[in-house]
Amino acid sequence: MITFDPAALEKKSAQIVTRMQQEDFWSDKPAAASLSADYRRAKRRLERYRRAASEVGDSEAMVEIAREAVASGGPEAETEFLAETHAALKATLNHLERLEEERLFSGKYDDGDAVLVIHPGAGGTESQDWAEMLLRMYLRWADRRGFKAEINEATAGDEAGLKSATVTIHGDNAYGLLSSERGVHRLVRISPFDAASRRHTSFAAVEVSPLVEEDVEIEIDDKDLRIETYRASGAGGQHVNKTDSAVRITHMPTGLVAQCQNERSQLSNKNTAMKLLKGKLVELKERERAAAMEKERGELAEIAWGSQIRSYVLAPYQMIKDHRTSYETGNAQAVLDGDIDAFIHAYLVKRAGKK
Repeated sequence: MITFDPAALEKKSAQIVTRMQQEDFWSDKPAAASLSADYRRAKRRLERYRRAASEVGDSEAMVEIAREAVASGGPEAETEFLAETHAALKATLNHLERLEEERLFSGKYDDGDAVLVIHPGAGGTESQDWAEMLLRMYLRWADRRGFKAEINEATAGDEAGLKSATVTIHGDNAYGLLSSERGVHRLVRISPFDAASRRHTSFAAVEVSPLVEEDVEIEIDDKDLRIETYRASGAGGQHVNKTDSAVRITHMPTGLVAQCQNERSQLSNKNTAMKLLKGKLVELKERERAAAMEKERGELAEIAWGSQIRSYVLAPYQMIKDHRTSYETGNAQAVLDGDIDAFIHAYLVKRAGKK
């Protein structure tokens, strides 16, 4: 069980501040960057804890006031105060849920931004349309969370949907949250592209990596890179569609690919693509390290790239089920509209329990 200890966090923050004030702090840049990230994470957790504690106290006081008002003021006062109390308690619960999320993150990059890449599986237009549906779902989820989402590239499908999409999502714990979405997503539905209205199964793969800071040291040999420019497709205006400004970078030793087409300048797209590639390499290292630890413990890794993590069934009935946690819901439309927090939370809790 993971616990939240404000006193211990206060002590840790004070120790980090003392270390950061020393003259030789930046002599070891990777260590300094890691410690700075620890400090930001601890500070944010403490701020959320204090805010939640204050709101809990305010809510308790409001409940007492509401009780007194209802006892002496009659039905009208009861309706008014109960509505105010309900709104206050709902806001407090929301902050407590966010605070609980903080307990579930321990990874080096969990508190930072994330890069989400979506690839359709075999199946042509069906899978490409499913990839676009997933992109819409994650964009709506980001909006619900108050995160900023930036589409780095979106390559249109032959008839509909997308051949690929890359999105950078900026927000507190974006990578920690979205890391739970890594894997293959399966859709079962009556195909809108089938004249006979038959049921089809489609697959799309979701990759998630951290958006690393510029000062994170990742060794990349230029000889290992294949850099291609191409004419972008999809949204972006006339300039995007008439020039070879889009850039695709392949890291040949690992096969990892990063691409960007949303900037007007080829150089800007190249710089962004390199940053995305660094994040993928960092994420690959983290996964390899985790797999080695699992092997050392004699356990199988819970999820490997290419595994099916969730099924979205829209016909003959509606149900969305996560195969790792068994969490499911019948409200498929809400999920496709971005309401995926319950799935994310269930996975994070299970993962934290195993750790």
